[in-house]
Amino acid sequence: MKKFLILFLFFMACISANAEVFTGGVEKTGLGSGSLILDADTNQPVADVKITIPQKNFTTYTDENGRFSLSAKTDSAMIMSIEKEGYRPYSITIDKTVANKPLVVAIEKSAPSDIIINSGWQHLGDDSYSSNSANCADFHEKSKGAYYSQNFKIPVDSVMSKYYLVIGSIIGIDSLMAQKMGQNRIKSSYATPPEIFLNGIKIANIELNGDAQRFELPKNLIRKGTENEVTIRTGKNMASTSRIDYDDIEFMNLSVISE
Repeated sequence: MKKFLILFLFFMACISANAEVFTGGVEKTGLGSGSLILDADTNQPVADVKITIPQKNFTTYTDENGRFSLSAKTDSAMIMSIEKEGYRPYSITIDKTVANKPLVVAIEKSAPSDIIINSGWQHLGDDSYSSNSANCADFHEKSKGAYYSQNFKIPVDSVMSKYYLVIGSIIGIDSLMAQKMGQNRIKSSYATPPEIFLNGIKIANIELNGDAQRFELPKNLIRKGTENEVTIRTGKNMASTSRIDYDDIEFMNLSVISE
């Protein structure tokens, strides 16, 4: 709690009164007087951080003072990825409102128990979607099918009390909740939410698009010292059609962290 309070006070001191503040399950982001990457523990600038906007084929790095500039044109919402060896991967959905103002991001150092499952993009679905789908203009890859599965291992001697699956960013979800929250422009239909499975057992739905979403992994389903399988399965369009219409979604930066 003390660490959270220090970070919160820091950001309230460095952002303007009308600035939007973003919070996630892993990192904190705010708008400040200059685009800057900070270490979440020390509040010190971090140099040589890789910043990419894949949709625009844009890449830049922070300088020795942790500063960077976004010169890519951002007319619509898109994903910005932040990578630095020794730190947890981070991504955030930005639009021109955010990109046109200085951005301050605090990133956390990775812990020895962190497990990076995948730091790249994954596109699920059937490559058939409406232009009104949530953030579909930001899709970066072609579909790899209706589900994604990957194995990971937790050491048998691990004594952590809780484990979380963290999704850095996810877009394209056209669930009923996403529709009600105004995340897409679809009026006539909706899709079932994507589902998360651990070792073949469903543990959660992903109802909304967003960043730094995390889902607790039930300890009774975790196999320590051997392979665990995590699966994300996309939803299905609930409109009556002659075929199964999978909801196209994309996500990046999939990891398991512990507390």
